[in-house]
Amino acid sequence: MTAGRLTRRMAALAALAVLAACASPNPLLYTIAPVPGAARAGGPTVVLLQQIGLARYLERSQIVHSSENYRLDVMTNDWWGEPLGAMLSRVLIDEIGQRLPQATVIAENGAVSSPADATIALNVQRLDEDAAGNLVLLAQAALTFKGQVAPVLRSFRLVVASQGAGAQPEVAAISVAVGQLADGLASLLLAGPAAR
Repeated sequence: MTAGRLTRRMAALAALAVLAACASPNPLLYTIAPVPGAARAGGPTVVLLQQIGLARYLERSQIVHSSENYRLDVMTNDWWGEPLGAMLSRVLIDEIGQRLPQATVIAENGAVSSPADATIALNVQRLDEDAAGNLVLLAQAALTFKGQVAPVLRSFRLVVASQGAGAQPEVAAISVAVGQLADGLASLLLAGPAAR
């Protein structure tokens, strides 16, 4: 083998080694888990959850760790297992349905449709940890009841202490906060237009 050929082979092997070193491992995928709450009697018969509006910084595959101090801290290799808006919708439908067993809760963009007795519009403005390591969920909700023109408006600020560092404790805290949001929405649905 000539010296030129050996040099080219060594260069090709070095290039392959550099490419292999740059390849990132497969991301770890996470999902929000439904949290059970107290089942209560009453409420609207059919509840429609509209597509959830997310703050743009949350619309990504990677889990956002924090948005504190003018900086977005994203977990590079820890991803959501499905789009966050769709996952929040799926979990909230499950949780509200569990809390109001006499209600049928459906998604606006699902295959099942029916005239709604109550409609929930929801904006999630924040869903990440603050500087102290607490999970913060900020949301605005508008509930419109059949026969009522003006919606019931509520803002939610839910803070849950994270039980450690990293993606798994943060996702567990998110699950708890979303469960608390479902509690608040279920209470508003039970109160009906009088909640204004």
